[in-house]
Amino acid sequence: MNDLLDPLKNPVTYAAPFFLLTILIELAALKWLDHDDNATGYAMKDARASISMGVVSVVFLTLFKVVTFFAFTAVFAYLALWELPTDTWWYWVLVILGVDLGYYFHHRFSHRVRIAWAGHQAHHSSEFMNFGTALRQKWNPWFEFFFWLPLPLLGFAPWTLYVAFGINLIFQFYVHTELVDRLPRPVEYVFNTPSHHRVHHGSDPEYLDKNYGGILIVWDRLFGTFTRERQRPTYGLTKKVETYNLLKLQYGDYVDIARDVRSTRRWRHKMGYVFGPPGWTPKDEAAEDDLVLPRR
Repeated sequence: MNDLLDPLKNPVTYAAPFFLLTILIELAALKWLDHDDNATGYAMKDARASISMGVVSVVFLTLFKVVTFFAFTAVFAYLALWELPTDTWWYWVLVILGVDLGYYFHHRFSHRVRIAWAGHQAHHSSEFMNFGTALRQKWNPWFEFFFWLPLPLLGFAPWTLYVAFGINLIFQFYVHTELVDRLPRPVEYVFNTPSHHRVHHGSDPEYLDKNYGGILIVWDRLFGTFTRERQRPTYGLTKKVETYNLLKLQYGDYVDIARDVRSTRRWRHKMGYVFGPPGWTPKDEAAEDDLVLPRR
């Protein structure tokens, strides 16, 4: 447990100074180097909100580690089908792939289930695409537990999951920029890139719910959620938040869910407001019923 909470054992700790350096380099490039004049760049209030969210998210991520570590350890100790050796190179390839696949499904779940989207939407609330936005992290990581749970069952040591996820987070930081155009085709085909991730942050209809991959974009290609960047995305949410209040950005959607749940007496509708896709209303249910059994 001490090793788990030791910041010196966390890859993100070592990456933090490089995050700040990269932000400074991006700011310098935006000011002095030639680039697309339509780049969103930085706004001080927005960048301050993003960085503040990132700092506070470290606290919640640590709590997530503490709470989930015991469950993962119990599964690993008593239910694992076998124990994989952590001192081999192929182990680390497999655990990074396993965490990345789990991330893909968790990320997709977070966009398609409203209660999960309520936490994740904070990351998408910025209308700017820059390295500062990468730090705009959610404070509610709890659903990730369920998507990691198969890994200790398959023999992956729990502590290695957090290391692999740290590597995943570090990689994803560097795809949040407009200053990198498309990379060579083999790289674009296999890996998540700035071009692919700009699509993911787009609120344009053709870009919604696309390109969920963390490190690899091949998951999106395999599961039908990939689309390429055709034009510059419109960043942010489909409904502008128009606030820099961190509590509203992080928890405003939970308040909206509670209000919608209280607005109906039907339990079916209450469940729809919580577990349906973002924007679900009882009208959607009626439309689905009409498709299944048309009124005569």
